[in-house]
Amino acid sequence: MVEDELVLFDKTINEFWNKFKNTDTSCYMVGLRDTYKDSIKAFAEKLSVKLKEEERMIEMCLEYQNQIRRQNILIQEKKDNLLKLIAEVKGKKQELEVLTANIQDLKEEYSRKKETISTASKANAERLKRLQKSADLYKDRLGLEIRKIYGDKLQFIFTNIDPKHPDSPFMFSLHLNEAREYEVSDSAPHLECLAEFQENVRKTNNFSAFLANVRKAFTAMVHN
Repeated sequence: MVEDELVLFDKTINEFWNKFKNTDTSCYMVGLRDTYKDSIKAFAEKLSVKLKEEERMIEMCLEYQNQIRRQNILIQEKKDNLLKLIAEVKGKKQELEVLTANIQDLKEEYSRKKETISTASKANAERLKRLQKSADLYKDRLGLEIRKIYGDKLQFIFTNIDPKHPDSPFMFSLHLNEAREYEVSDSAPHLECLAEFQENVRKTNNFSAFLANVRKAFTAMVHN
């Protein structure tokens, strides 16, 4: 736009010079001088307006560039946040896969333990059944009663030992110590050989023989 104005100004100067060469009158020259001044003034005003417009255009361009720069920064930040979010999602997915695998392992372990517990429960039920039969046999034939007393102890009570007093009780207490060994105590009446019987049952783990020996010792005490 400025170049067009310069071309127009140059054209005006040329026209003025041509008219100046073809006239000799001073009045006409004064008129030409005034015309020239007016042209220069008009051109200066137009040029000033154009320069201001160009300055505004430059300012607008700079503002647009700043806006684009800010937008690029925001876009980069959103891109970085998106990449971070994608990484977190991948991490959560991996954690979920690990957790799923752990849950599956726990399910399988629970199933195995459940089966083991079921088998053990059946075995314990069968064992309790046998022990109940043995307890009933002891009670019927040997006059033996077993009670659970304070301190996680079992109290063994024999009857039918003294023929004169068949209901008289002969008893002792038993529990397992910290080493999971038999610990015999509180015999009534007191048996000197009870400690020996205790050592034997720890070695042999033959509890039926132990009970039989205790009953024999009570019987011998009565007869003596």
